Amino acid sequence: MFLSTENFPGKHQVLGIVNATSKVMLPSDSIDQFEVFDQLFSDVKEQLTASASDKGADGIVGVRFNQTVANVQVAPKFLVLTGYGTMVKLINK
Repeated sequence: MFLSTENFPGKHQVLGIVNATSKVMLPSDSIDQFEVFDQLFSDVKEQLTASASDKGADGIVGVRFNQTVANVQVAPKFLVLTGYGTMVKLINK
């Protein structure tokens, strides 16, 4: 299973789009702890590869990530990371 932010130049079949989201709560006393963001990337990449693998894909191309800080008036903030891309199956000759 591979992930790429670029397109795949070899012969392949497009299987569809896959996406995954992960979040972490930032309590008010640790609001500046953005280093937890690295773990979100790992979590989302694992979810993407697991979902694509379950659907028979060999890889995911055009991978993109969107990050958001969700502010809720009464609750703590959340760091939210969503990843998505196009699942492909390699065609061997």
